[in-house]
Amino acid sequence: MINVTTEAAKQIRHSAKESNLEGLPLRIAGTKQDDGSIHYGMGFDDINEGDTSYQSEGIEIIVSEESIDVLEGTTIDYVEIEPGKPQFIFLNPNDANYKPLQEQ
Repeated sequence: MINVTTEAAKQIRHSAKESNLEGLPLRIAGTKQDDGSIHYGMGFDDINEGDTSYQSEGIEIIVSEESIDVLEGTTIDYVEIEPGKPQFIFLNPNDANYKPLQEQ
């Protein structure tokens, strides 16, 4: 399963509208690097044979067969890491650099 937070879904819908790509699913891709980290990509695309489709927060997400194993369990969020510079982040337990939030 791949999940999208409410904030990420709002931004994805906004981006689709601004680009006149409403109705197209969001393709997520992931490639494992030599150090175990994952390089991510995303964009609006048509569904291809062999793709896996998910629904989260009203967003249709598609993933190719090549990316499914490295992306399983990922959550996509949209946060402001630096003031005034919001960005998408991928919270992926399959990424060597992933660190879950610790309870305080």
